[in-house]
Amino acid sequence: MPETPQPAEHAARAEHAARAEQAARAEQASRTGQAAEHAPASRRRAVDLEHVKPYADHLGDGIVQLSFTLPVPHGLAARKAAQELAGKMGLEHPEVVHYQRLTDGYTYFVLFGRCTHTVDYSSLSDEGFDVEYMSENEIEEFARERIGRQVVVVGAATGTDTHSVGIDAMLNLKGFHGHHGLEGYKAFQTHNLGSQVPNSVLVARAIDLRADAILVSQTVTQQNLHINNLTELVEIVEAEGARKQLILTCGGARVSNELAKELGYDAGFSKGTYPHHVASFIVRELAARLAEAGPAPGASAGDGAPQPDTAGAASAPGADG
Repeated sequence: MPETPQPAEHAARAEHAARAEQAARAEQASRTGQAAEHAPASRRRAVDLEHVKPYADHLGDGIVQLSFTLPVPHGLAARKAAQELAGKMGLEHPEVVHYQRLTDGYTYFVLFGRCTHTVDYSSLSDEGFDVEYMSENEIEEFARERIGRQVVVVGAATGTDTHSVGIDAMLNLKGFHGHHGLEGYKAFQTHNLGSQVPNSVLVARAIDLRADAILVSQTVTQQNLHINNLTELVEIVEAEGARKQLILTCGGARVSNELAKELGYDAGFSKGTYPHHVASFIVRELAARLAEAGPAPGASAGDGAPQPDTAGAASAPGADG
């Protein structure tokens, strides 16, 4: 007489079945996508850009995959809780395809469901950060022709943030992913103050150096620490009466251009940012400000700003911010 499977075996088999089902769905979606990719353009369904929704097995099906952890013990009640929560998120026919115990009182879930909402892509596609990025050589030439002196940038990871990877990637010579940091440009004079720098110290240093731009890197975001810290810096700059003279930029994994502008910055940079992205914005913004202000009476190119540092520029800021 065959042995009765134990609960652990049941769980293992269920998990294996769920993973197999998930793999089958992914394979089917991949095949469907490949077929659509190679199908003649005349046979493809036109996409309604005013009512865009997720794509999985076929256009417009609205199928999405999501995962999350709930602070509940593993079991059928936990599975039902996950399905109910997904339903309250607005997903139709939510299905838990995998769930497992993480530790006592915590369960991890993977679900599929149908999203009923759409987004009007046509109204959003032209919004946002539309700076035309330039190559290193183009930036050098642009700065030489439109600015005529080195652009002074001071950067730091401020507040209690100990992460200097982001600010280093943006400012230091070695840069990030094959792209030189601003220190490697002739057009820039950079000063990287490192991590855990008080906002007051960063602003004071920028004013002392008569900087053109400040770059702030924020990695730590628990309890919105980055929001408070970024806001404080803007307030200090305004209190010093230096807002019109300084281009304020910030970056980090949870920093967007929209958020940065809301907080009073000129631009914000997030994941996927390279040094030439930041450099492109700064030289374009500075050139526009100089053109608007016009030449000061009796001034020549380079007056009122530090001149090239023949000994080499100081270090500088980061990839993830």
